[in-house]
Amino acid sequence: MPRILVVDDDAGLREVLSSILLRLGHEVDTAADGTEALTRTLGADYDAAIVDYQIPPPNGLDVLNRLREIQPKCVRLLMSGTLDLPVVVDAVNRGEIARVIPKPFDRQHILSALEGALEGRAKLREVYIGSLRDGFDQQHRQLEECLLSGAFTLALQPLVRAIDHSVIGYEALLRSRHPGFDSPLAMISAAEAHGMIGRLADAVAGCVERVLTVMPADALLFMNSHPAELNDLEQVRRRLEPLAAHASRIVVEITERADVLQIMNWRHAVEFLTQAGFRIAVDDLGAGYNSLSVLAELRAAFVKVDMTIARDIDSDTRKQRLFELLVSVAKATQAQLIVEGIETHAEAEMVTRLGADFLQGYLFGRPTVGLLG
Repeated sequence: MPRILVVDDDAGLREVLSSILLRLGHEVDTAADGTEALTRTLGADYDAAIVDYQIPPPNGLDVLNRLREIQPKCVRLLMSGTLDLPVVVDAVNRGEIARVIPKPFDRQHILSALEGALEGRAKLREVYIGSLRDGFDQQHRQLEECLLSGAFTLALQPLVRAIDHSVIGYEALLRSRHPGFDSPLAMISAAEAHGMIGRLADAVAGCVERVLTVMPADALLFMNSHPAELNDLEQVRRRLEPLAAHASRIVVEITERADVLQIMNWRHAVEFLTQAGFRIAVDDLGAGYNSLSVLAELRAAFVKVDMTIARDIDSDTRKQRLFELLVSVAKATQAQLIVEGIETHAEAEMVTRLGADFLQGYLFGRPTVGLLG
């Protein structure tokens, strides 16, 4: 049932319009001036507003212009018997009003204008919803194409020892070659939206298996895992079974930006991982949810400090104090500390002096597929 706002300082006209609209099944609110009208729009949602131009300020055009900002989906109709044509044209062009109703008017005239405006809005809504549906379907098709064609790969970024900068392993980072996904986040977001995180994880695991064959035999591989993957133990078991022979070299990274502890079956999945010989890293420490709880529950072998903490840490004493606390937390949980996002020698020297075990960042190498040939 459409809800209509009628604004006019003529009480008789308000009553007539309200009576007509109520008999047609509409809900109707009225206001006698611009101030009262705007007050009402802050407290209720309207499908349409019929506003007279010459009302106590703000005038009708000002009210409809403000209404466009407050309730953009509301159809806006202006009534007037004296409005200049240039003013009307300008208001229409700016999108302030959908229809102009000249006074005096008869019952059929105003109902036709209102019905036409509401029908126009409904058609626009159908077009909008249709475009969203088409875009959603297209995204699904593109994700299918990407997974079936293998239009993605893993870029490897080195991790080094803090004390001598020797390479101890690599983090595998998702990269897409599909034109529909210009970033890893776009691909992951699409997989989340279409319930395809499991399929994406299967594809990544297949890539990891191939990557291990060309990596140095003594190098670790840090493999990112979406928290939602932990919800299905059987799928985790099936997915990682081909990697079991390499378990001692694989570190499963679980981001702390997601509330891991809310995943229903995470305990069973983590127990399987550790018993199979995989190690766990908590990623993005200091940037997410329950940092201490996650560390205590997951019993991670590694914790990765978020790059925002590392940035300019050599000149920021507050970050240095925070980092010292994170070092203490890592030691308390018997985890080794990896610092991400190192870009300068000064940052590397500072976090090493404060207790970092391993470093990662552009200073030591950008993500690249070159290692894979």
